[in-house]
Amino acid sequence: MRKKLVLMGGALVAAGVAVFVMGRAATTGPLELTTTGARYAATVVIEDPKPGRVAVAVEVNEGDADSVAVSAVMADMGHSTPELAATEREPGRFLAEGELFPMSGVWELSIRLDGPAGEEQLAVKALITD
Repeated sequence: MRKKLVLMGGALVAAGVAVFVMGRAATTGPLELTTTGARYAATVVIEDPKPGRVAVAVEVNEGDADSVAVSAVMADMGHSTPELAATEREPGRFLAEGELFPMSGVWELSIRLDGPAGEEQLAVKALITD
């Protein structure tokens, strides 16, 4: 019985990933993701979510961040990218540019925010496609 439950759980996870991947592949345009922590909330927009050089816009929705930096990890493949410092374009709006996703796949994008409330690291999953 337990083995059957584990297999069913694995199948559900695989189906969820397939729906995420197929749904993302069917859409075009920017990838917009929102994340919330204890001190900050942010919306991340990747205009062209493809491998190579990208621009990642971070809008701080809650909290007063003085600095923002982004990095990415693909844990299943053992890949990680160096942190990119974002430039504040206007109050609460930051832009990081550079090589963030060396290959297609599901990446965990880490957003490090720092300000008067302290430092916090937020994360979102991003599907990067060719």
